[in-house]
Amino acid sequence: MRSLLFVPADSPKKLDKAMTSGADALVVDLEDSIAPAGKAKARLGAVAFLEEVTAAETRPYLLVRVNGLQTGLIDADLDAIVPTRPDAIMLPKAEGGASIVHADAKLAVREALSGLPDGHIKIAAIATETAAALFLAGTYAGASNRLSALTWGAEDLSAELGAEKNRDTEGMLLDPYRLARALCLAGAAAAGVPAIDTVFVDFHDIEAFRRECGAARRDGFSGKMAIHPTQVPIINAIFTPTPEALRHAQAVVDAFAASPDTGVVGIDGLMFDRPHLTRAKRLLARATPRRKPTAG
Repeated sequence: MRSLLFVPADSPKKLDKAMTSGADALVVDLEDSIAPAGKAKARLGAVAFLEEVTAAETRPYLLVRVNGLQTGLIDADLDAIVPTRPDAIMLPKAEGGASIVHADAKLAVREALSGLPDGHIKIAAIATETAAALFLAGTYAGASNRLSALTWGAEDLSAELGAEKNRDTEGMLLDPYRLARALCLAGAAAAGVPAIDTVFVDFHDIEAFRRECGAARRDGFSGKMAIHPTQVPIINAIFTPTPEALRHAQAVVDAFAASPDTGVVGIDGLMFDRPHLTRAKRLLARATPRRKPTAG
C-alpha cells in the first residue's frame, strides 16, 4: 500500500469523499480523531460505512483504527466492526509482539462468532507511540500471521516524553522521533512486513510534504499515511516505481533467473549481488496498487 488516508468514523461526508480520493487504503478512525463522548456514535458510523462499501466492485483496502489495548475500549470496537469484515485493524500504541498476540486472540474469538475465516482480519501496528514501545520494536517477528505492516507516530510519543515539539523550525524531525522512525523501519524489516511512514500534519506545506515522502521512499518505507485527501496524489506518485526503475528491477531479476547458481551478475557493465535481487523483487511487488476487489 502506498497511501493510507485517515478518516474520522463519525463523519459520513468525509468517509464518502475518501472513497474517491484515490488512496490505496482508508483508515476509518475510532481513536484520536474521536472525542471520548463520541466513541459510541463513531462505532455506529464505522459499521454503517463498512457495511455499505465492503461489497463494492472495487474499493480501497479498509482498515479501522481501534482504540488501544490499554484503554478498555477496544473490545467494544471489535464487537462492532468485526462482523462488517474490514480487511485489517490498525492497532495504536502497540508495545511489541505481545500486543499483536493479544489483539490476535481478540480478533480470533470474534471472527469465529461472526463466521469469518480465522485470520481474515489483519493487523497494522503503530509501533512507536509510547516510550516503552521503542524498546520493543524488534519483537514483532513471528508474533502473528495477521501482522501486515508497521508504522510509527510522533504525536503521542512527544506527549508522553513531555516534549514541547517534535519538529524543528524548518519542519525536520527532532532526534527522539528520528530514532522512532528508524526503529519502525528496522522492526518492520525484522518482521518481514512493510514499513509505512507517519503522517505530515501541515497539509498546506506541499513542498515539505513532498520532500518527506521522497526521503521515506529512499530509506525503505513502502508508503505513507495521509490526513488530508490532497496528500494522496503526492504519496501515490512518489511511492509508485518509475518505468525506468521497474525495467532495471526486472533486468536484475531476469539476470539472476538466467544464472540461478551465481551470486553476482553483470548488467551494462555494473555488478549486482543477491541483496540487489531482493531489492528488485520488492520493488516489482510494490508496482501494483493494493485495492480490494469485491468480496465473494
